[in-house]
Amino acid sequence: QVQLVESGGGLVQAGGSLRLSCVASGRTLSRYGMAWFRQAPGMEREFVAAISWSGGLTYYADSVKGRFTISRDRGKNTVYLQLNSLKPEDKAVYYCAADAEYRAFPLTHYYEYDYWGQGTQVTVSS
Repeated sequence: QVQLVESGGGLVQAGGSLRLSCVASGRTLSRYGMAWFRQAPGMEREFVAAISWSGGLTYYADSVKGRFTISRDRGKNTVYLQLNSLKPEDKAVYYCAADAEYRAFPLTHYYEYDYWGQGTQVTVSS
């Protein structure tokens, strides 16, 4: 079993930045593909970014490309999401997810992931 805990969310003005962290416990993430999703009220959970188990490959949703950066520190069992140039439409609960089977890369559907964190709220004021 893997437990994922996100942190780093908060309230920021449009144009600002945040850095989200996802720390894993229970098992090393070193062979897991990882991703960030987000969910706004009344909306489906949507893909944001993914990173391969090695960290060598990354993939982004078009809506965040050029503004967000996903990275991982395998030694710390942690995945990060740097959010820059935030917009009000980025407001959502952000979740990290782990693909334990490493089926393929990238995986962009929530049902393709095996483990989820509890989420961290990001609010962007205009």
